[in-house]
Amino acid sequence: MKNKTGNIFTIKGTCNDTEVFDLIFNGINVKIERIISSGQKTPNDVWLSQNKDEWVILLQGNSRIKFRNGKTKFLKSGTFLFIPRNTKHRVDFTSKNPICIWLAIHMK
Repeated sequence: MKNKTGNIFTIKGTCNDTEVFDLIFNGINVKIERIISSGQKTPNDVWLSQNKDEWVILLQGNSRIKFRNGKTKFLKSGTFLFIPRNTKHRVDFTSKNPICIWLAIHMK
């Protein structure tokens, strides 16, 4: 992957009805991406589960993540969270104003 530089807070264009995923780095054992959310959430009947560990930090905005085990985590700017592989969860809320800017690190 070529060297990539930029500003995590610079958003080109406008946020529509879909989340925006920007790949920042993709290595053998790690992938780093920026996610822009503006009101999107996981459908109520869907649980996300990944085969990789994930560490996320919410750089801007507010969000709520629910886990299938009944726990809920509220996130505000600066809050980070580790989600172990195969942990069923869903994003239950993302703020529109301010929009959410996430940094997600996926690890094998």
